[in-house]
Amino acid sequence: MKASKESGKFNEREIARNQAFENIWSNEINEVFADVAFYYDRVNLAASLGMISWFRNSFVSIIDLKSEQKVLDVCAGTNAVGIALLKKQPGVEVFAVDRSPEMQQVGQEQAKIHGFHIDSTITDVHKLPFPDNHFDVVTLQFASRHLRLIEVIQEIKRVLKPGGHFYHSDMLRPSNKIVEKAYFAYLTGCVSVVAWLFKSNEYSLGCKKYFVDALKMFYSPEEMTQLLFDQGFTEVTSKSLLGGVVGSHKAVWTT
Repeated sequence: MKASKESGKFNEREIARNQAFENIWSNEINEVFADVAFYYDRVNLAASLGMISWFRNSFVSIIDLKSEQKVLDVCAGTNAVGIALLKKQPGVEVFAVDRSPEMQQVGQEQAKIHGFHIDSTITDVHKLPFPDNHFDVVTLQFASRHLRLIEVIQEIKRVLKPGGHFYHSDMLRPSNKIVEKAYFAYLTGCVSVVAWLFKSNEYSLGCKKYFVDALKMFYSPEEMTQLLFDQGFTEVTSKSLLGGVVGSHKAVWTT
């Protein structure tokens, strides 16, 4: 499948997302994740009504791994994906990159509990500090709605070896308008309840509306598939859960 003529619309969407959320992304989101880091996994469990393990296991199930491969987990957070990948294939080498030292502190503690080593780098993921053609596999889960996504994808392509695989999963915007309406109504209430339940700080409380607005301006599963094709990936396949509320994508980088 060739790149779509819709590429310009994706660029326009990214410009609009950046204009809407630049201040939060630049000045507030770090404070949010610093606040939630030590109870992040419990927040996800509560907000997903206990389905977070299903979402993650579904994502990990589509990831093909071979021993001695180098894997980069972008926006690794608490290393839940990296740990799951090492359980699946202990012979891989996992590198975690995240902008939040607090999240990675928790992630490193979790890796040690499971007896795994995950190499950790704290940096802005829009500029990855790794050589060209370095990784066999790159993963990105539950973070792309907080990123200038096309910029990050450009960096992911740079560090992927030709023939390497990119795996993406996130909360997406459902294509079905009925599902979308119900989904956003649930999120609006859920974010407020979770923030109250976990006694979130002023930054997290101030971003309650943002977490819903970010999804309203994000991509549907079908749009994410097309965006990956537009960015030059091939063999793009997708898997959706709960009517497109969560979607996973697998893609190959060939040039």
